[in-house]
Amino acid sequence: MGVTVNGEREILGIWAGDGGASARFWLQVFSELKNRGVEDVLIAGCDGLKGLPEATTTTWDRMVVQQCIVHLIRNSFRYAGREHREGIVKALKPVYTAPSEQAAKDRFAEFTAEWGQCYPAIVRLWEASWAEFVPFLEYDVEIRRVLCTTNAIESINARYRRAVRTFQTRPLP
Repeated sequence: MGVTVNGEREILGIWAGDGGASARFWLQVFSELKNRGVEDVLIAGCDGLKGLPEATTTTWDRMVVQQCIVHLIRNSFRYAGREHREGIVKALKPVYTAPSEQAAKDRFAEFTAEWGQCYPAIVRLWEASWAEFVPFLEYDVEIRRVLCTTNAIESINARYRRAVRTFQTRPLP
């Protein structure tokens, strides 16, 4: 899905792969889009897809990959006990709402001091995702709300899955 400079959403295509979202796969997708007339992509929101960051500048040299903050937080929960989730969210919020990258680094250092001993895997997850996490910090709060999540595309994917399930379970006439 793409969003034009006028804020209009467009479905650009649906690709089904073999389960491996490699840089080669994403390069094929981006090349197809470019050949079909997509002139430029400024920012691509994703949920931690492997291979996508490596394929970005090959097709559009100004394209930036933005990690979905919602997915980053959800992925953090994989490493946390249920009893600590509320505290972890509360401690991470100043990181992803920081006014600048430096402020986010400072808040992340505070998070690490508080939770790093107990959950080093969460610290490693955020460190590994940092380059794809920080791009949206350069934008105003209103724009951040749009860039921080992949919910729009997930909604479309859910509709497709529901339609396919309905079609598969319908008896043939």
